[in-house]
Amino acid sequence: MRIVRRLLAVLAAGIFNLSAAPFAWAQGVVGQPLPWEMGMQRSFGPIKNRVIDLHNLVLLIITLITLFVAALLIWVMLRYNARRNPTPSQTSHHPVLEIAWTVVPVLILVIIAIPSFRLIYYQDRTPDPDMTIKVIGHQWYWEYSYPDQGDVDVESRYVADEDLKPGQLRLLDVDNQMVIPVGKKIRILTNSTDVIHSFFIPSFGVQRYAIPGRTIETWLEADRVGTFYGECNQICGQYHSRMPISIRAVSEADFDAWVEQAKKSASLTPLARIASQ
Repeated sequence: MRIVRRLLAVLAAGIFNLSAAPFAWAQGVVGQPLPWEMGMQRSFGPIKNRVIDLHNLVLLIITLITLFVAALLIWVMLRYNARRNPTPSQTSHHPVLEIAWTVVPVLILVIIAIPSFRLIYYQDRTPDPDMTIKVIGHQWYWEYSYPDQGDVDVESRYVADEDLKPGQLRLLDVDNQMVIPVGKKIRILTNSTDVIHSFFIPSFGVQRYAIPGRTIETWLEADRVGTFYGECNQICGQYHSRMPISIRAVSEADFDAWVEQAKKSASLTPLARIASQ
């Protein structure tokens, strides 16, 4: 009975997830983990679309393999059990079977490898980037630099529990978000000033290490306005869990206005900046 109850609980959780997720997206909650979520987060960019396609292909292949192996096991148990075969076969070699179980797995791996390598190369270099953002990891915060916008520089730190405002997400919201224009190809160049970090945004299918002394490239493109959350995905020290990533995709006009505001804030003295807040 305990197993039945667990199966029913899993089934109920899946139904709840499928029914609640569209409602959450309709309310504007995008690019974040949802309660009882099963599977990957919803895609909001072209790279994540290809990640999901590869996932579905591999899932189909391993499902077919699992069903095939299960059918073989059942057939062997029924056909070659001790009752039906009191005198077991003495066959020791079967060239056709030996070739088949060597060649078929190789072909399956090739089928998986081709789209895998295509995805790796697709996200490795930015095709005709519209702008560049340098992402620098620190212990324990992120720094975003916009060289195409006059070297606008933003430091992004998590919001402590006691400073959370209504609607903000614990260990996900930050004081300064990375702001990008929607529908633009954004080249991301990652680096680090201390230890290895990892820039990971599930909704965009983007993950790149930030390594000291090395610049690594990837890119992202938001297909809609919204806020998208991620985390440092490489254990980087005591406060590794306090390195969230928050990206806000806005219209091009709103992005230009944000750049102008960021430039004005950067030109203020520290006391004037505090007073303006």
